[in-house]
Amino acid sequence: MPTRAEIMKIVNRESVRFLRLQFTDLLGTLKNVEVPKSQFGKALDGQIAFDGSSIEGFVRIEESDMLLVPDLATFQVNPWTSEDGTRVARLICDIYRPDGTPFAGCPRLALKRQVEKARSTGHEMVVGPEAEFFLFQKNAAGETLLDTHDVGGYFDLTPVDKGEQCRRDIVVVLEAMGFEVEAAHHEVAPGQHEVDFKYAEAVACADNVATFRFVVKKVALDAGLHATFMPKPLAGINGSGMHCNQSLFSRNGKNAFFAKTAEWQLSKTALGYIGGILKHAKAFVAVTNPLVNSYKRLVPGYEAPTNIAWSEKNRSPLVRVPAKRGTSTRCEVRMPDPSCNPYLAYAVMLAAGLDGIKGKLDPGPPVDKNIFAMSQREKKRRKIEQLPPNLSQALDNLEKNKVILGALGEHIAEHFLLAKRAEWAEYESHVHPWEQERYLSAY
Repeated sequence: MPTRAEIMKIVNRESVRFLRLQFTDLLGTLKNVEVPKSQFGKALDGQIAFDGSSIEGFVRIEESDMLLVPDLATFQVNPWTSEDGTRVARLICDIYRPDGTPFAGCPRLALKRQVEKARSTGHEMVVGPEAEFFLFQKNAAGETLLDTHDVGGYFDLTPVDKGEQCRRDIVVVLEAMGFEVEAAHHEVAPGQHEVDFKYAEAVACADNVATFRFVVKKVALDAGLHATFMPKPLAGINGSGMHCNQSLFSRNGKNAFFAKTAEWQLSKTALGYIGGILKHAKAFVAVTNPLVNSYKRLVPGYEAPTNIAWSEKNRSPLVRVPAKRGTSTRCEVRMPDPSCNPYLAYAVMLAAGLDGIKGKLDPGPPVDKNIFAMSQREKKRRKIEQLPPNLSQALDNLEKNKVILGALGEHIAEHFLLAKRAEWAEYESHVHPWEQERYLSAY
């Protein structure tokens, strides 16, 4: 981690003119306060205040002042310059109250609390996300069209077009920002893409997801395209997920999920973790899949998991354990989508897994048969439950789950539920084009 003095040397050497102090609101939207060079010292000391009452889910107007306390390890000079040549750097921040106490509504601090809880048991969470997104064209007025720039499919090598070139440009920028990009490819649906970057410790990985979404949107905008992480922008084709490969490492640096002589070569820690994920999935899905639109993706027929089970050999269950073992032993939780707040998503999944380890939960044997092809009777016999069909039912489950509510904390849980209940109420009261097309002439 660079020191304060080292950062000041870098900004002088690189002629950095502005510093962005970044954080996310409750819903995962990236926010920032930008300060000029004259305020860099004050910013590095965590003395820049902002009006928290203007941020979704933070505080009431009568208690609005908040401090941005930067994590110096996240310092980065943006690899691009503005049109006038201005250089800008960024720091990712935690939110504190003016008296120096941590703010209970800070999503990053909520994840840090769960990370510390895991460390107290001798474990560290490591996450590798696979975030998908769509690229859409714009018209001459700059309005987004529901037209993609290609008709490619999974891993297709299409002729060079804006989509392919934009994806390459995204990789170049990410690498310039220190990402280790492992792969970039076209996804199943036309206009859908995926860029995979190396796994990291939970907080650093959540930082990377927030940065990744920003970079994708900026590079797409520069290319005259619109990038969206909306889970299901178009009916009839696959939606966008954010599969989260996760494992726990012990203090000795060994993968705590691997046990060479155990069945499936999975340790009791791994099985307990998977058991916790399965037990709490119906509640934490409200956090990992937080939009009304998220549940348009979580339907049978489009590879998105709806079945609460685990497997080694197929992708129909909610949790898959990839074939690699040893250091690479991990479980892939397949239901999250890229619209989530990554800090809160990782916090609730980690809390679920830790509860499973603590309770020595048994996930049962892996379901290696295609669940999508099973009858309802067979699912019932195997005790395979389904995820909630909509946001409202997911919120109902969240409200009853003490483990997941505890991971969020009282402040975040209260404001998250309020915001999402309001979103559902607005959706329910809206008359949608499908209703008009189906009922206007018939009745």
